[in-house]
Amino acid sequence: MSAKIHLAPSSPTAGHKASPHHHIWYFRLHCGASESKMGVEIETKTPGDGQTFPKKGQTCVVHYVGSLTDGTKFDSSRDRGKPFKFKIGKQEVIRGWEEGVGQMSVGQRATLTCTPDFAYGSKGHPGIIPPNSTLIFDVELMGLE
Repeated sequence: MSAKIHLAPSSPTAGHKASPHHHIWYFRLHCGASESKMGVEIETKTPGDGQTFPKKGQTCVVHYVGSLTDGTKFDSSRDRGKPFKFKIGKQEVIRGWEEGVGQMSVGQRATLTCTPDFAYGSKGHPGIIPPNSTLIFDVELMGLE
C-alpha cells in the first residue's frame, strides 16, 4: 500500500559537493565528546554524468520510491508516473534529501538511507512513518531546471 507524502524539511541544510568517483558518503553530527551516527548514506546504483550537480535554488527533477527499513513502501513517484520536483537549498524536503540529492549528478540513481534526524525524527509522519524511523529512498536525479 502506498500513500502520498510531502517530503517536509526537518532541519537546516548544508551544501556539500561530492566527487563523482566516490560511491558512499556519510555525514555525521558530533555532539560534545560523543559521536552520534546520524545522516544520510548515499550508495550509487547507476552513476550520473559526474559533472552536473544541483546548485542552490535549482529545481531537481527526481523519481523515487520511499520505504521503511522493513521494506514497507510508503510513497513512490514512479507509481504515480510523474517525477517529483523540488528546489534544492530551500528546505522543501527532508534534510537527508537536501544533502543526499545535493551530491548526486544528473542521471545518477542511488539509494539514500536517512537516519531519523535527517528524516522525520521523533514525530514521524502520523499514519505513514513511525517515530524515529530510518528511511530508504531509491532516487534517480533525472534533471535540473
